[in-house]
Amino acid sequence: MPRIGMEPQRREALVRATIAEIAVSGARDVTVARIAKRAGMSPALAHHYFGSKDRMLLAAMRRILSDFGADARRAMAQAETPRARLDAIVRASFGPDNFDREVVAAWLNFYVQAHGDADTRRLLHVYHARLRSNLVHALRPLTDDPATLAEGIGALIDGLYMRQALRRTELATDRSVALVTDYIERGLAP
Repeated sequence: MPRIGMEPQRREALVRATIAEIAVSGARDVTVARIAKRAGMSPALAHHYFGSKDRMLLAAMRRILSDFGADARRAMAQAETPRARLDAIVRASFGPDNFDREVVAAWLNFYVQAHGDADTRRLLHVYHARLRSNLVHALRPLTDDPATLAEGIGALIDGLYMRQALRRTELATDRSVALVTDYIERGLAP
């Protein structure tokens, strides 16, 4: 007999297991069976909740983006100036929950999956649009060309995630924040 009310907990366990399994195996070698085993359930149950590995990967990325969005909103709510808002976005991008080894590995997979999957590509476009919008909003009072600087900041953040995903060393959080901050300073210089 099915246990009533278990679906949200099981879905959450599968999402977390998907993120962890990507970090260990790489997206190419991730299987529904490995994700299900890590989550402590059967592959059939995992398929029941998500239907496919791609849907699990997409759900994992939705979770990561949701967590990032919550962190960024909290940080920006405390910002009293446009520059503080900009710094809050950068700090949130490289915060401990968002620049975690497992999350960074999932981001790399996200970009690869977006290349061939329309739903994933749409989600990536939503993320890029929100990041760009927040950056432009913060930059508008600081520069005559906020859109161009926002594009560069977004590209630098994405690039640092990709580089970090391919390293075997500890994540360079402080160095990443410093690189983006330096880029912002140069972009705002008269």
